[in-house]
Amino acid sequence: MTIRAELEARELEHLAPYAARSRESKGRLRPETEDPIRPVFQRDRDRVVHCKAFRRLKHKTQVFFAPTGDHYRTRLTHTLEVSQIARTVAKVLRLNEDLTEAIALGHDLGHTPFGHAGEQVLRDLMPGGFNHYEQSLRIVDVLEQERLGLNLTWEVRDGISKHSKGKDGAPVGGEPSKRASTLEGQVARVADMIAYVNHDIDDAVRAGVLAASDLPTAAIDVLGRSSSSRIGVLVSDVVHQTLATAPHVELRMSDEVLAALLGLRTFLFEAVYENHVATAEFRKASGILGGLWERIRQEPATFLDGRTIDEEGIDAAARDFIAGMTDRFAVGLYEQLFIPRPWVSASRRE
Repeated sequence: MTIRAELEARELEHLAPYAARSRESKGRLRPETEDPIRPVFQRDRDRVVHCKAFRRLKHKTQVFFAPTGDHYRTRLTHTLEVSQIARTVAKVLRLNEDLTEAIALGHDLGHTPFGHAGEQVLRDLMPGGFNHYEQSLRIVDVLEQERLGLNLTWEVRDGISKHSKGKDGAPVGGEPSKRASTLEGQVARVADMIAYVNHDIDDAVRAGVLAASDLPTAAIDVLGRSSSSRIGVLVSDVVHQTLATAPHVELRMSDEVLAALLGLRTFLFEAVYENHVATAEFRKASGILGGLWERIRQEPATFLDGRTIDEEGIDAAARDFIAGMTDRFAVGLYEQLFIPRPWVSASRRE
């Protein structure tokens, strides 16, 4: 018996009956030889961590553009916080932690530069629109490894494609067709909201955009006044409500706690994401990405992938190029293309 087979047997013994098991995966887009040591979901987790799109997350905005402070979240630190919360829930529910982590680490690979503002800009520019979760799936299916993709399992791809909730969607309780087929995927979805609602409050307070006293009293009375207490209440509620409801095919939250979480998210949209400061920054992002969109389409051979142009058209190639940019790459390329260079240094002027 290989080490992998032993680990798969251990899953059968220790995981809950409703957990996903590596040996029961629906498989990959392309068949491949099994690893002698790692089960399929562990292998997927490793592939996500080592891919280029994951490394670029460290220079992509979460909320505040290109933050100069060392303690503001980036898309990478957000992803790590989602992974931590998701693994905590998965461990208690005796779910497959490797699958949960693979989905959590891969869920935002397709995010644009400049956070949600950048996503909205690209949605307006791209015929047919743009969604970061669809781009995340495209990255793991097509774009990584010189267009070979990461060839992830069906369960990881399903979790990535169904993690997004939008402005008004709930992290639990959605119709079956819009939620992940595995509980592990549903855990990553709820962990995403738990993470960003709490750390975005923390960053907004640090940036002076809002004060802790501004938070809605009704939600804070239920969840707590500190980030750690709120995360604790939310995780505990998810765990207890899910365990108390059979059959365990759907993640659950109590009405009171879910309402408080959604109330905090609504408050964040009004006070942080869509306030006058955010709107001003949105215009900057729109100018940068809009200018790049037009310019790179004028010189496709210089900037865009020729195979994508041939197979899917110039719009798809431009979308892939811009969505893959980090904040600083987008700003740097904009400066290179649109800002005149000072040809004479100040020290040589007469």
